Order: sequence, then structure tokens, then C-alpha cells
Amino acid sequence: MAPAYTDTDLAGRILGGWTGRIAGNMLGKPVEQGEVWTRDRIDRYLRQAAALPLTDYLPEPISEHDGFELRPEWRQCVRGRIHGSCRDDDVDYAILGLDLLETHGFGFSTEQVGDLWLLRLPYLQTFTAERAAYRNLANGLKPPLTATYDNPYQEWIGALIRADVYGWTCPGAPRRAASLARRDAVLSHTGNGVYGAMWAAALIAAAFTAPTVRHAVDEALAVIPASSRLARTVRRVVSLHDTRMSWEDTLTTVAEETTGMGWIHTVPNAAVLTAGLLYGDGDFTRTITLTVRGGLDTDSNGATAGSVAGVFGGAAAIADQWKTPLEDTVRSAVFGFDGVRISELAERTLRLAEATPA
Repeated sequence: MAPAYTDTDLAGRILGGWTGRIAGNMLGKPVEQGEVWTRDRIDRYLRQAAALPLTDYLPEPISEHDGFELRPEWRQCVRGRIHGSCRDDDVDYAILGLDLLETHGFGFSTEQVGDLWLLRLPYLQTFTAERAAYRNLANGLKPPLTATYDNPYQEWIGALIRADVYGWTCPGAPRRAASLARRDAVLSHTGNGVYGAMWAAALIAAAFTAPTVRHAVDEALAVIPASSRLARTVRRVVSLHDTRMSWEDTLTTVAEETTGMGWIHTVPNAAVLTAGLLYGDGDFTRTITLTVRGGLDTDSNGATAGSVAGVFGGAAAIADQWKTPLEDTVRSAVFGFDGVRISELAERTLRLAEATPA
């Protein structure tokens, strides 16, 4: 049965998803280099700046010689310096997904996803699996070969970060959201890379109607193979949380069990994300700050955590310190979208959600 919403509820939750994704991305962007910015290093930086507990965007460095070198873009995404969002692929792909659904509808093909990349997305703004797939597309290859030829990144996090729009446009329908995300993901990913996209889309769709974040996590697990490494790792985080183990000890335990996978692989990042969601327990600020403090691919994880928490509580539950600096403005490399309003993106997404086939 379709969920019963007022127009205001659905509009507020979709705006919350967009706002949360952008804010979470901005929070994590200065420390997005997982082999350098470990969980311990992030917290040492925050302690030095007297910014723990973290309740706002990251503080700027105390000095240029404090031993903590942030990403070059930090001046546009630390507290007190933000004027609209920074450009980032975690937001570009959400915009591309919106454009895809507006252009081709919910019956889009994987080939049409690739065509849109070539039309609207600059090659040098793609990374890892997406860049490999883009190169394969430009050389005339077709899916699913675009995902497998000369692509060592097939299970990395790229497909997961493209999944949000499928959740936002399928409120309360996680299986439908996962099916759409899979059709997109197989352009560039296989295995756990594809499952990550399906899981994230389902998680966001479930957040519209689930009574708790834990229920949304459980619903999302149901759309991916139970025997997959991704499902087993997410269940492991859930089980540790259920024992009332601390957030820190949960992440330490799971990090030891996923060692060697690298900081951009889908599986360990899904563990950080799941922990942030469960220990954040629906509170937007606590969810995105715990997720980013968890390390690894901080801006991608912060973005997805913000999307889930933003949908769960709606835009009204996101505190002003996260919303106001964004100035309702998105910077994007997607052709035709630079400078678009966050509110406009949300309104366009709402129209799609209301038109989603039953």
C-alpha cells in the first residue's frame, strides 16, 4: 500500500534529503583522504580546535603549520567560510539522477545513464570506477562491459553515492528504489559495488515511512543478498550496536574485520555509515558528525548519512548551522545545473515522487 502523506510532509522530507546530503558532504569534504585522515586523526584535529563534541562544520586549521593538512578545498567548506555548497561528485550524481528521471522517466535504461554522463558530466570530474566506465563508453563499449573492462574499482563506493535520487522518488518503496539503483549501478560496478547502491537507495526510501532508523536499516538489508559481504558487514554493525557496545569500539571491531579492503571500498564505508545512523538514532547533527568522525570516505559517507537523516526527520529538523551557510545554492559540474537552488532540486524531485508508478 502506498504511504499516506500530506504534501507538506513529503516535500519537507525530500528537501531534508537534499539538504542533508549537501550538508553532510560539506562536513566531510575537508578530511576526505582516508589513508591520512583516520578516525583518531580527525578527533585529534577536533580536540586541538576545541570542537568536540562536533555540532557544526569543521573548524579551520589553527595555523598553517599545525601538522593537520586539510584538502585544498577546505577554505570553501569549513565553518565561517561557507557561501553555498562546494562542487563535489557526491552531489553531481544526485543531480544527474534527477535529470535522468526527468528526461527518460522511471523506465530508463543503463545505456541512457551512460549517454547522459557523456552529455552532461566532464570526464575529469569522474573518479575510479566512474572514470573507467566513462572511458569505456567513449571508446564505444556497452554495458555491462563498461563496468568490467579495465576497471579495478568495481566494488568501490561510486555507485552507492549515485543512489539517493532513487530513494527520494520512491518514498516507502525500498524494493522499487533498489531496482532503479541497480539499473544505474551496473554501468560501472559489479558485486558489492552494485549491492551498495541498492542498499543505499532502499535505506533512503525506507526512511520515509520507517518508525525508527533501525527499522530502515533492516528494510534495506532485505533488498541485497544475505550472503554478500556487504550484508554480513552491515548485520555485524547492527549486532554490535544491539549489545550496547560503544560507537568507538564498534568501529574498531569492524575495521579489524574489513582490513585490507581500502578506504574507498563499499563494504568498510557501509560499516561506518551504518554505525553513524544507528548511534545517531535519528538526530541529524549526531548522525552526520559521528559518520564523518568515523573516517574513510568521509564526504561520501557524510552525504548519505545526511540524506537518510534528512529524510527521516524532514528539513525542519535540520538545525540552522547546517542550512544557513548553504544559501540555498549548489555548485555543480553537471552541465546546465551550476548555481541551481537546493529548493528547486527538491521541488523537481517531489514532482517525480508524486508521479512514481504504483
